[in-house]
Amino acid sequence: MFYGGYGYHGSNFEQTYHCYPASFFDKPHLEGGDKVIMPPSALDRLASLHIEYPMLFELHNDATQRISHCGVLEFVAEEGMVIMPYWMMQNMLLQEGDTVHVKNATLPKGTYVKLQPHTTDFLDISNPKAILEKTLRNFSCLTTGDSIMVAYNNKQYYIDIVETKPASAVSIIETDCEVDFAPPLDYKEPEKPQQPIVPASKAPAEDQDANVKDEPKFKPFTGSGKRLDGKASKQQAPEVHSAALSAPSDSNKRANQQTAARASTGATNSTRQKTGKLVFGSSASNNKEPEKAPIKEDESPKKDESKFQAFTGKSYSLKR
Repeated sequence: MFYGGYGYHGSNFEQTYHCYPASFFDKPHLEGGDKVIMPPSALDRLASLHIEYPMLFELHNDATQRISHCGVLEFVAEEGMVIMPYWMMQNMLLQEGDTVHVKNATLPKGTYVKLQPHTTDFLDISNPKAILEKTLRNFSCLTTGDSIMVAYNNKQYYIDIVETKPASAVSIIETDCEVDFAPPLDYKEPEKPQQPIVPASKAPAEDQDANVKDEPKFKPFTGSGKRLDGKASKQQAPEVHSAALSAPSDSNKRANQQTAARASTGATNSTRQKTGKLVFGSSASNNKEPEKAPIKEDESPKKDESKFQAFTGKSYSLKR
């Protein structure tokens, strides 16, 4: 049970004080930590109790139901008063002279703390980790939901305690604690450069133009013809313009070109047959056999034997 005024109860320390900021008593060094100054009577009571060291306390504001935790630096305050850092009074929503309940507490050692700076200016410090470690040496405990103040280079930086483990309030005295940072409250993601939007009607046309430029130009039915006997060809196939073949709607031009190609092929075949050479795949040889000249009876067989006749003679078998 809690007794008002300056009474004590049982084996626990529990007291009500009027709070005032450190600036009222010329104690600016209090602003760099979480420790308070209590009256000498509190020391007498704590000495008679079996209190675990270091001494930690729970602060409670009945008007706003705000709870925080702190340590103690000295016992030199006037009776009925407690001197607190101003940033701690802001967390507790306390004004000068408001009452606050102080109770001794036992907190587990912290293993994990997640911090979130209010502004990105804190990250601009050359070595924010070293500054934070130096500042937290003056702290006894951390409470989830509080905003601590870090002073550096005549400037104050406020940092929120987002999360603590293994409890919502932990002790950070002589313990190895993992510290993690959340993005600052005023941090904004960098905007990605917007790419120009190309209308759908223009995009296919540009792609088609690019494809036309990249494709090599092809000219069909171009080149020179060669004879099988090695002699120069007297008649060349007429060149056909590729543009005429590429036009799908001009069927008359295609028919004329096919007719001209057939005529030129026929002329070449007839020319080759007149020279007496073998022409493989000739249409003339397949359709009609060449007429043989009548053999005169008075010609001597010796003259006939001297001439070479193709595909004549004896046949031999590979088997013996």
